[in-house]
Formats: sequence, structure tokens, C-alpha cells
Amino acid sequence: MARIQLAPLSEMTPEQKQVHDEAAQGRRGHAPAPIIAWLKTPEFARRAQKLGEFLRYETSLPPRLSELAILITARFWTAHYEWRVHKQEALKAGVNPDVVAAIASRRRPEFPTDKEAVVYEIATSLFSSGLVPEAVYRQGVAVLGEKAVVELVGLLGYYTLVSFTLNAFEINLPEAIEPELLAADFRR
Repeated sequence: MARIQLAPLSEMTPEQKQVHDEAAQGRRGHAPAPIIAWLKTPEFARRAQKLGEFLRYETSLPPRLSELAILITARFWTAHYEWRVHKQEALKAGVNPDVVAAIASRRRPEFPTDKEAVVYEIATSLFSSGLVPEAVYRQGVAVLGEKAVVELVGLLGYYTLVSFTLNAFEINLPEAIEPELLAADFRR
């Protein structure tokens, strides 16, 4: 059970309801799970979900690369809800199931393209040290372009916010669904 609950629409303040409805009518087609917590501060919810919508759907990164980056983030932070949702999206976007399985088990995948490999290298470098080594940065710019590297870093940061929100407020999978990420792999 989540530590924080989404108020029924009938009990939301007008501002909360407006932000919720804006999110639900956006590109996702529903309000994202972290909005449960974010709506406690409606302006934060409005801005965060708009940023997420931009980073997920409107960058120069194709869905395959965006979803790969989101999966790496969800796995790093062991965000079960985020993993479950974006695993399906990643597979639909063309991420190889073997790549998904390797990320789930914290192994470096064999990537079919240089673009996927560089997304992985940038993400894992940032998550392990908070930095991107010069050689990895240069490779990222050469393979993806500078604009896409900027967008990738934003995507990783945003989905870290999502992971933190889901984990801090225990917004998890419904009890009937078993987590796919092993509890022994929790980063604690």
C-alpha cells in the first residue's frame, strides 16, 4: 500500500483537479503514477509532468533509446512500477528482450547498435560516479549528437525524480503483481 494516496477527483482542490486532468489528457493518455505524490503541490505536479511529457515524447531521441534510458534508470533505483511500465514500452519500441533481461539482472548487455551502447555508457557512468568520462562524452556526441546527449541527461535526471518519488512514497505494483526486479538487488 502506498504511503500517500491520490484523492478522489471529487475531493481534489480545483487546482489539483485541473493539473490531474491536464496530465490525463496529455500524450500519455493518463496521469502518471508519481502525480499521486506530486499533486500535494499542484504547481510542482504541473511542471514535473510537463517536463516528463517533453522528455519522453518530444526529444530527438527515438523511443527505442528513450525507453532504454528509462529502463536503465528504473533498474538502477529498483523502481518496480517504473520498470514494469517501461519494460513493455521498451519492448514495443524495439529494445531486444536479451538487453532488457541483462539490465534486469544488472549485467552489461550486448547491444545491436552503437547508439544503444552509448546510451548505456552515459547512463551507467552518471549513475555510478555522477560524471561522464571524456571518452564516453566524446563518443556520445559523435554517435548521438550534442543535442541528444543533453536530452539524454535530462531524461535520466527526470526518471531519477520519478524513481525517487515512487520509492519514497512506496507507489508500487498492485499486490497481485510480483516485482520482476529481485529484492536482493535493492541498492541500500
